[in-house]
Amino acid sequence: MEQLPYGNTILQELQRQIEGAVLSQRFIPFQTIHMHYSSLHRILLVGEGDFSFSSSLATAFGSAENIVATSLNSKEMVLRFYKSAGNSIFNLLSRGACVLHDVDATIINQLGIFKGTMFDRIVFNFPHSGFWGKEDSDEVINKHRDLVSKFFQSARMLLSCMGEIHVSHKEGLTYGKWNLVGEAMKAGLSLKDCVTFRITDYPGYTNKRGSGARIDDSFPLGECKTYKFMFTPAAFIEKELMLVREQSYCNAPQPQMWI
Repeated sequence: MEQLPYGNTILQELQRQIEGAVLSQRFIPFQTIHMHYSSLHRILLVGEGDFSFSSSLATAFGSAENIVATSLNSKEMVLRFYKSAGNSIFNLLSRGACVLHDVDATIINQLGIFKGTMFDRIVFNFPHSGFWGKEDSDEVINKHRDLVSKFFQSARMLLSCMGEIHVSHKEGLTYGKWNLVGEAMKAGLSLKDCVTFRITDYPGYTNKRGSGARIDDSFPLGECKTYKFMFTPAAFIEKELMLVREQSYCNAPQPQMWI
């Protein structure tokens, strides 16, 4: 067969692209992926009980330098009420995680420690406002909805433009009344995906009650889903413009102070 005159040129260009791709990989940090999370994601976890979920991610990644794990309770309460919390926290700290206590998930954007920080994943597993009576009463459901609504409003301020907010939640008629999707939409978030949550996907994780006499006990999960939310297109543009304005302000000449 007669060889096409431009055959060698195409092969040379293909070889150049392959060599360039291989070379570029040398400068990409090693990545470990576990379920919906990557070791390259900046991950914020709120509402941790005994820190076993964040500890499970840290073990899967091998390093936890990309993880910030927080609890509503103080350090003293966490260690007193959850017998396995000490081991989980030690695992996180020894792998480079940041562990914080007394962190209210509804006002995380107001905390000075997070100023200027954006996260690729913000995770709230099984949010619960506390035990106020029967779970199917309108009063209790409204308290839970208020919790997730304020969480979405606050978390969106710390979310990177292409980031995701993950909420794992029990399924069923009562829990559906929390209206996660509707509350997220009020915060400028849209549902990207909804996937089955399996506790076995996170070795070492044990779901815990947030309060009460049986605080160190697990609660029945049944069917659960992980809801993944992202910015709506309009909110995405708003976020981009906000970042541009902030960057312009930081780079602008500051007025001199005369003494």
